[in-house]
Amino acid sequence: MTHEDHALCFPCRGASLYGVLSLPARPGSCGLLIVVGGPQYRIGSHRQFVLLARAFAAAGYPVFRFDYRGMGDSEGDMRSFAEIDQDIQAAIGQFLAAAPSVQQVVILGLCDGATAAMLYAHQDRRVSGLVLINPWAHTEAGEAKARLKHYYRARLFAPELWRKITSGNFDYRRAARSLFTSVRGALLPANAGGSQPSLPDRLHRACTLFQGAVLLILCGNDLTAQEFLDLTQQSRRWRTLMRSPRIARAVLPAANHTFSRREWREELARRTIEWLGALPGAVRHDRASAPGATRQVLSRLI
Repeated sequence: MTHEDHALCFPCRGASLYGVLSLPARPGSCGLLIVVGGPQYRIGSHRQFVLLARAFAAAGYPVFRFDYRGMGDSEGDMRSFAEIDQDIQAAIGQFLAAAPSVQQVVILGLCDGATAAMLYAHQDRRVSGLVLINPWAHTEAGEAKARLKHYYRARLFAPELWRKITSGNFDYRRAARSLFTSVRGALLPANAGGSQPSLPDRLHRACTLFQGAVLLILCGNDLTAQEFLDLTQQSRRWRTLMRSPRIARAVLPAANHTFSRREWREELARRTIEWLGALPGAVRHDRASAPGATRQVLSRLI
């Protein structure tokens, strides 16, 4: 057995939270905390977080995935990604207590789990890195622009669209309403929601304040990822931030939002393990550093 799983219970503001620690036989000094996007619990779509945790643990990295308050087995009221700073803080404390070999914590998050990690990381010196997968940086204008640019362009060349048109089953009124809504949304200003900073503004500030290493992983077949990618390309300050040497980026062109196919999940794990091994001070384990060893580990576990 390459690792053991341990169920853990820990407190957070009077509520009991539950998680699973995957501890390698020879745990390294770098550990991964998985922050799940909501509404979802620690297993994830297609059991993705279970499988990813096993792959990372097999490569020597302790992994802790947990349910924040109001989700899964944990107590408390349900809350949004912007309200779980205390949960993440408590989870890191439990992680370090249960895995004493861990000296640097990397937070891995998907969708608004990645967003929560971005907003939190600069506040905690224990966090040395972030793996951000399809971060949620939603605005009404951003979503509308991404839909016009990516969805409608692909839709125009989709065979099923033309089959509906030629067969007379195409709903022209519904399509027109959808297109009009997207165009109207795309014309909105970025801060149309009010005087408070927009989510992209808050994320830019948080990511600028965080000085650790970042791995950004985006899926080509996902509007959430495309909205974030458009944001980083269209804004001068985001382009400047993305050019920082501490930020690495990978794009998986065919993958969807939740990596529902095995090959997409394997690629996500492989890229993450390789990036972790290159972090300053990271300990590379023999089986993870030998040529082809990472792929062999994934083939056995995923």
